[in-house]
Amino acid sequence: MRSFLGAVSLAAMMTVGAADAAQLNLHNGGDVASLDPQRMSGDWENRVAGDLFEGLVTEDAKAQPIAGQAESWTISPDGLVYTFKLREGIKWSDGQPVKASDFVFGFKRLMDPKQAAEYAYLQYPIKNAEAINTGKLADMDQLGVAAPDERTVVITLENPTPFFLGALTHYTAYPLPEHLIKAKGDAWVQIGNIVTNGPYVPTEWVPGSHVLTAKNPQWYGTADLQIDGTKFFTLEDQAAALRRYRAGEFDILTSFPADQFKWLEENMPGQAHVTPFAGLYYYVLNSAKPPLDNANVRKALSMAVNREVIGPQILGTGELPAYSWVPPGISNYEGGPATVEWKDLAYPAKLGEAKALLAAAGYGADKPLTLQLRYNTDDNHKRLAVAIASMWKPLGVNVELLNAETKVHYADLREGDFTVGRAGWLADYDDPTNFLDLLKGGIEMNYGKWSNADYDKLLAQAQTTPDLKARAGILKQAETIALTDSAAIPLYYYVTHNVVSPKISGFEDNVKDIHRTRWLAKAE
Repeated sequence: MRSFLGAVSLAAMMTVGAADAAQLNLHNGGDVASLDPQRMSGDWENRVAGDLFEGLVTEDAKAQPIAGQAESWTISPDGLVYTFKLREGIKWSDGQPVKASDFVFGFKRLMDPKQAAEYAYLQYPIKNAEAINTGKLADMDQLGVAAPDERTVVITLENPTPFFLGALTHYTAYPLPEHLIKAKGDAWVQIGNIVTNGPYVPTEWVPGSHVLTAKNPQWYGTADLQIDGTKFFTLEDQAAALRRYRAGEFDILTSFPADQFKWLEENMPGQAHVTPFAGLYYYVLNSAKPPLDNANVRKALSMAVNREVIGPQILGTGELPAYSWVPPGISNYEGGPATVEWKDLAYPAKLGEAKALLAAAGYGADKPLTLQLRYNTDDNHKRLAVAIASMWKPLGVNVELLNAETKVHYADLREGDFTVGRAGWLADYDDPTNFLDLLKGGIEMNYGKWSNADYDKLLAQAQTTPDLKARAGILKQAETIALTDSAAIPLYYYVTHNVVSPKISGFEDNVKDIHRTRWLAKAE
């Protein structure tokens, strides 16, 4: 199939596999479901998307916002209007210019209710975005994104938003090639059709196997790229991935079996990168169905989890126990997150109260509560699920474990086809709302369908509160409501599980665990 890449042929770009080319071989974990940035939902897809596309703002090697397709911007004194000036001469990989209207087109498509983009809500700070996306406002031209000329993008917000530049690094803010999508429709992402505006272009995409990329000759910084292309391997078996890394088949692992950490430290010193980053590992509870519609049952399950042993004993990589919904260290949250009121009880006391709560709900040894616990295929997820099932056993809870590949697992969560399900969230931008919005009514990522009107009102109030200290206090009230009602079970705060070959340079540990290929180099 012929690639639509202007003067550069697909055959020429496939030289990334040649002996003299620096190809990055990256273990990417889950299967990429789409190359359309508005059809993505996981960190494994974000790794691919951030190599292929670039927003107005992008990330540096430490995942901090820097100029991307925009060379500069200004913010109005009231914090509501952002005016971006695009770089001169930027192009799509087919040689067509990237125009300001491509950003307007992208945001309008994102907010179109018919597109049902899961992460559209991340851009709700934009004026009228939520109203349009939820069907309350039909006039798409009322969206606060405009292109007064081909190099100027003006974005107007509902309220001052301290994290907005960070939100623009997310793949929901990438431009889309209007000329191609209007010609090809949903087929625009097929190899042979797709065009991109980032450092790389996809040359192969084999679902269930890999995505292969090559340098985008039209990208403004191509001359500085040290990696000619990346092969993103789909592989959810972490033990197999580690074996392939040891055999030299992979240059970077994005995860490894936690029980191999000590072995890695002893036998491959310096190659395992285990560092804190802004993420929460949690169990979502289906609040829409009995028995988990009962807040006391949810609380009992949460209290019975001995979080203190997860990091040092079950996983062995030092994850910190989570008693809050927002991880510590997130910006714009003075004083840190709220925590559950029972955080400092001794574990036997927690377990005793959990038993009493379940007994009051009618469950115990003589009437066991049977739950199904779903998790996506992963050695570490299984290890933790087995451990937590054993922690719930003394309550009279019988647990059936069910695993599925990542995309099936999350499809089940979205459909509500679960009782208890494993989930995780990695910060898209540095603000507590990025986590608190997961529990807001009407958000697709609120898998458990927990709903609380007071919680939603507080989040809405915070949006219109410009004073950051007052805003933090409002958000903490909301978090306290969610924790008191046991909306979900926070388990631990993430640490990275990367393994990086000594051949790779430029890999910078950072709080978002984002490592774009453009910053890396490989020595043969």
